Amino acid sequence: MTPPGKDEYAEFYHGYVAAMSGKDVLKTMSEQPEELRRLLSGVSDETANRGYAEGKWSIKELLGHIIDTERVFVYRLLRFCRGDETPLSGFDQDPYVAAGRANERSLESLIEEFEHLRRANMFLIGNLAEADLARSGTASGNSITVRALVCITGGHTQHHMNILKERYL
Repeated sequence: MTPPGKDEYAEFYHGYVAAMSGKDVLKTMSEQPEELRRLLSGVSDETANRGYAEGKWSIKELLGHIIDTERVFVYRLLRFCRGDETPLSGFDQDPYVAAGRANERSLESLIEEFEHLRRANMFLIGNLAEADLARSGTASGNSITVRALVCITGGHTQHHMNILKERYL
């Protein structure tokens, strides 16, 4: 898959696209669940319930955020790749994290959920034709292509895995 051009997404998403720069996007996305599992091996549920600083999400909440955001991004790309031109609203991540109650779950259950979600999403993404990737729609008031959404989905996960490495572990 060729990377998206800067005209295919809003500037807000540039960091996520940059996180995938120089990488095979589909291969990286397929490998991220295993990498995340390795990264969190040995982390106890107690440790996973804490943030790296006061007011910051816990590791479990961060995983819940990755999962919720992947669902939102892939819902958008599904609608757009199927030719649905209905503008889609944005979402506020903080109420999603609070409502997700990730700290009430085991770390293992969150990792497993991400693994299953990504595996299912890769069946959809891996079977998109070039014409599907070129389709676009409006989300959060901005035009975005399916190609960009694929890259942003992987880049969002990569961004948060980098934060886990740098600030939590």
